[in-house]
Amino acid sequence: MEIDKNQLLRFTTAGSVDDGKSTLIGRLLYDSKAIFEDQLESVENTSRKKGHEGIDLALFTDGLRDEREQGITIDVAYRYFTTPKRKFIIADTPGHIQYTRNMVTGASTANAALILIDARHGVIEQTKRHAFIASLLQIPHIIVCINKMDLVNYSEEVYENIVSQFEGFSSKLIVKDIQFLPISALNGDNVVNRSTNMEWYQGPPLLHALETMHIGSDINKIDARFPVQTVLRPQREGFIDYRGYAGRVASGIFRKGDEVVVMPSGFSSKIKSIDTMEGTIDEVFAPMSVSITLEDDIDISRGDMIVKQNNQPKALQEFDAMLCWFNTSAAKPRAKYTIVHTSNEQKAMIKDVIYKIDINTYARQEEDNTLNMNDIARVTIRTTRPLMVDEYRDNRITGSFILIEDATHETVAAGMIV
Repeated sequence: MEIDKNQLLRFTTAGSVDDGKSTLIGRLLYDSKAIFEDQLESVENTSRKKGHEGIDLALFTDGLRDEREQGITIDVAYRYFTTPKRKFIIADTPGHIQYTRNMVTGASTANAALILIDARHGVIEQTKRHAFIASLLQIPHIIVCINKMDLVNYSEEVYENIVSQFEGFSSKLIVKDIQFLPISALNGDNVVNRSTNMEWYQGPPLLHALETMHIGSDINKIDARFPVQTVLRPQREGFIDYRGYAGRVASGIFRKGDEVVVMPSGFSSKIKSIDTMEGTIDEVFAPMSVSITLEDDIDISRGDMIVKQNNQPKALQEFDAMLCWFNTSAAKPRAKYTIVHTSNEQKAMIKDVIYKIDINTYARQEEDNTLNMNDIARVTIRTTRPLMVDEYRDNRITGSFILIEDATHETVAAGMIV
């Protein structure tokens, strides 16, 4: 299978403290030669000063940890690197329970999640929590990296035990693709290069798994959704009558000549042209940004959605969602918030908290309906006007939203429509 060299893979890392996340990211960058010489020199010097014999790989990401320790809040640290086969963005999220909201933020756009497990400790509560959040966010691919195999003598039995522990609880979750990898981030076993210490493991090393992961089918190509961000009226020579609707395709494919419906008005028309900075094209698909013109002059504004005649989202004023509460202040019962859904902004309220989830045990708590920071709950949302929504499991763009506190303009929650 041919991999597009320009295709971007976003992955998030999750693990308990000292599971070796920083070392793993450092090893990936170092062994794939994705580090600038001056950065490498600086880390080598710091490693020598600290008395390390070799290079301390964790230092490639530890600048961020130092900032956290000084009380500077960094929600998610992003790392960019490229190999000859693919481009990558790593979202490095903190692992503690008090950072659940940070993990939700960092993982929301990820194609894959790397969940680290210390081979000496096996599956712990945090492992279950990270797997639950990955499942909640419908991350299509999970790679479970069983790290520090060098500290358990590269034992196949230890590895197999942890695999069966993980499979025991992950069967309750909705995850399409789980891979397991025995690694030693410190020594480089099965990170970029195959390990000679674990001949019993026949799978590819981590980088190869990331480079060849098929993510083309992760985007919904069936449900055509085009949220309008702005209306283009250039009013200059050659474009006097031009009226284009600009935005990013959320999902699906649109072609010139397609019969479309504008929601929520319900007016129908045909696509006259699809325009880009480079010129006119015949078809467009997610996640491209374009301007679409229609055959008919319809009143369309920001927040409207262009969809196919025979495949429409639901226009709902009330719906259920899984909500992660971000704010340090608890949610106010029936208070008004601004809901941002694609390019649409409305006033909304949390009408009902149906149940909260204990993300360590997956148990539902129906008696407690106070939403505090990092809580995840199933809620009912009511909006002033209908939103054009899909279920999050079908469409991560039109199935998600954020809530904003009007007084402070803070993002207080993120939600996934169920």
